Amino acid sequence: MGADVRHVADGIYLVHGSHTNWVILTDGDAVTLIDTGYPKDRRLVLESLAAVGAAPEAITAVLITHAHNDHLGSAEHLRTTYGTPVYLHEAEVPHARRDFLQQVSTPEVLRNAWRPGVLPWAVHVLRVGGTEQHPVAAPEAFPPADGPLDLPGRPVPVHTPGHTDGHAAFHLPDAGIVVSGDALASGHATSRIQGPQLLPDMFHHERARAVASLDVLAALDADTLLPGHGPVHHGSVRAAAELARERASRPPNAR
Repeated sequence: MGADVRHVADGIYLVHGSHTNWVILTDGDAVTLIDTGYPKDRRLVLESLAAVGAAPEAITAVLITHAHNDHLGSAEHLRTTYGTPVYLHEAEVPHARRDFLQQVSTPEVLRNAWRPGVLPWAVHVLRVGGTEQHPVAAPEAFPPADGPLDLPGRPVPVHTPGHTDGHAAFHLPDAGIVVSGDALASGHATSRIQGPQLLPDMFHHERARAVASLDVLAALDADTLLPGHGPVHHGSVRAAAELARERASRPPNAR
C-alpha cells in the first residue's frame, strides 16, 4: 500500500500512514515534516515526500508533536542520514531521548484487550515496529520565536500537555489550520466513534491535562483540523474541541 497523501491547502499535505498521520509543509523546494509515523512507515514517509515533489534532503526540520513510537518513527534516521534537526517542546526533549517513557504499556493494553478494536490494533502495532525504540540522540527544543517558527509553513507551536508532558500542536494561522497530533483526534482503530474526540483513556499520560488542553485548542482561530489519527476535519476547531470535551465527560461505555 502506498502513501495516502491528501492536499489540504497550498503547500500543506496530510498523509495517512499505517494508523498514524504526518503533515508535510512546503515552501518552494523546502519542507517541514511534522511527525514521521511508525518505525516501519519509513518507506511511506519517503513516498509521501516524493509525491509532493520533495526529497528527504529538502527537509529543513522535523517537528514532533510528541515522542510516542508512532510519531517519532523515522526522526532519528532523518537526523543521522540527512543532518535534519529534530525539534520538540522542551518538556518532550528528554522523552525523545528515552530518558523516560510516557506510553501505554503492554500490561495496560492486555487489560483493555476486551475492548473492540484493541487486539487488531495491537497486532498491527507489532507489525509496524510500534514496540521498537528509536530514540533521537540529539533532539532539540523548538527554536525561540515570538510567533511562527522560521521554517517552511511558518508553524506556531502550541503546548498541549496531557497525552504526554510535552505534547505540542501546531497552528498555521495564515491557513486557518491546526495540526493537533494526539491532543485531538477524529478517529482511531480502538475507538467506536468518529469525529472529534480524545483518544481512549489508556493512551494518555494524564487524562485530566489532556482534557484541559482541549481549551487551548479551542482558543485557536482555525477551521480545519489535521489530527494525528483519523481523517481531516473541516469545520470550526473550537467546535471540534468542545465536542471532544463533551464526549470525554460521558461514561466510557457511552462515548
